[in-house]
Amino acid sequence: MNKQYGTILIVDDNPSILTALRYCLSETFEQILTLGRPDDILRIMAQEIVDLVLLDMNFTLGVNSGQEGLLWLRTIRKHHPQIPVVLLTAYADVSLAVKGLKNGASDFIVKPWDNDELVHKLKDVLDMQSEIVTLDEIEIEHIRHAIDRCHGNLSKAAELLGITRQTLYNKMKRL
Repeated sequence: MNKQYGTILIVDDNPSILTALRYCLSETFEQILTLGRPDDILRIMAQEIVDLVLLDMNFTLGVNSGQEGLLWLRTIRKHHPQIPVVLLTAYADVSLAVKGLKNGASDFIVKPWDNDELVHKLKDVLDMQSEIVTLDEIEIEHIRHAIDRCHGNLSKAAELLGITRQTLYNKMKRL
């Protein structure tokens, strides 16, 4: 039995693409939410626990600049910075996808996609997401290690850490 991932929100204005992605990802995700227009993204994300967003770059017929996708990417990142966004883009828009990465996208998928590669990329994004350690966790571990190394002598531990004893006390209150 393969590991099932949580909920993916797929946003694309092409119903055929939504159907194909729903079918392709049904074995991988417990829940697949789809939207044909981006206007409801924030409402859906406020109502549902979403683990990953797969976002098309263009939504207006005849407009292929990708600016709508970048705008929605920034909007999602602003309201839900912890949720990874993978961009869905046409082959010719790879430079646009790179711009998306610089704006906080976790990765991008080029249309037409290879199903196995698509699933692999989405799993990688979610697996990497769960491996990230916060700076606070790193700091706490570093402080504990310094105190252990100094056998509990807080003055020596503070000196080793390059901070005052009072700063060390303040940081320890958060432990």
